[in-house]
Amino acid sequence: MHTGQLDTTQRPLVLIWELTQACGLACDHCRADATLERHPDELSTTAGKALLEDAADFGDGQLVVLSGGDPLVRDDVTELVAHGDDCGLTMTITPSGTHSLTHDRIEALADAGLRRMAVSLDGATAASHDAFRGEAGSYAETIRAVEDAKAAGLPIQVNTTVCRQTVGELPAIRDLVAEIGAVLWSVFFLVPIGRGRVLEPIDPAEADAVMAWLDDVSKREPFGVKTTEAPHYRRVSLQRQHSNTDRNEGVSRRTGIVAGDGFAFVSHTGEVYPSGFLPESAGNVGEESIVDIYRDSELFQSLRDRDRLEGKCGACSYRHVCGGSRSRAYATTGNPLESDPLCPHVPAGYDGPLPWDDETMASSSAANSSSNAP
Repeated sequence: MHTGQLDTTQRPLVLIWELTQACGLACDHCRADATLERHPDELSTTAGKALLEDAADFGDGQLVVLSGGDPLVRDDVTELVAHGDDCGLTMTITPSGTHSLTHDRIEALADAGLRRMAVSLDGATAASHDAFRGEAGSYAETIRAVEDAKAAGLPIQVNTTVCRQTVGELPAIRDLVAEIGAVLWSVFFLVPIGRGRVLEPIDPAEADAVMAWLDDVSKREPFGVKTTEAPHYRRVSLQRQHSNTDRNEGVSRRTGIVAGDGFAFVSHTGEVYPSGFLPESAGNVGEESIVDIYRDSELFQSLRDRDRLEGKCGACSYRHVCGGSRSRAYATTGNPLESDPLCPHVPAGYDGPLPWDDETMASSSAANSSSNAP
């Protein structure tokens, strides 16, 4: 499915359902502040099946990601995958790298109709990955699970968090992604919520340099590359293609997705958020269809109108292909329509406030947009 062929006012490219916040890991970046115990108000199996049936009304093949916490903490995951598959949904999962991800469970999920499994690699070695994940042995469990998934015929996606602690390992992680035969590398740029508040993000100029490097990686490697909570990756790529950095002729007004515009998240208790990193509820699936909430809620509609963006994001000629991270804007200002503080690009003629404390970030934007290294 391609964003250029999708009307994101009617359906999301990605619908994530957080099955639970329970997890055996204590990852440094955890959005969910995951705990060992399950919440008593998690959506039941019956309610979850009803959610999947509603999601099928988005249209054939709607992509659903089962996440957590660790979704495999629940013993009905295989049943839910099978039900979603029966409904015509494209079912995928992002399990934690723990002992819960056994060979038998992976085979059962594949037999139930799972289409892809995503694993997290935040370090290129056991020492660095396990330190970030807060659990000795997580790296080994993840690599073992990758091999089991490949044996079961499941394509693998690798998710990696970019922050000060991990940025230096990106080239080595890229090599690991290629070595294990992943089909997609999803690179997540830290949003300061949950336990992620204690991590140090990279600065805006460095973020542009990493995105330029990822642009090169996407052209050289056999796997796909996407960014999460960093839609200005598309702006960086366009700037590298065109010498005039403030024009984007020929680019569709509806390319790429941001929170609420091509993306939706259902929490473990049924609250519907534009993103798991933008925990502002637009309704609950126990009271209203996920389809109606996505299409009709004021919050989601506001996020889909790029002309309502504020600050320099609102003045930017790239707002329709980028739009900035609405989650990061919300996490740092409380306003999801404000500027994304990770983006160093300043639109031509813009003289309003800049969403960062260090004003030198702006002056280094052009140089870092063409950098080839993280």
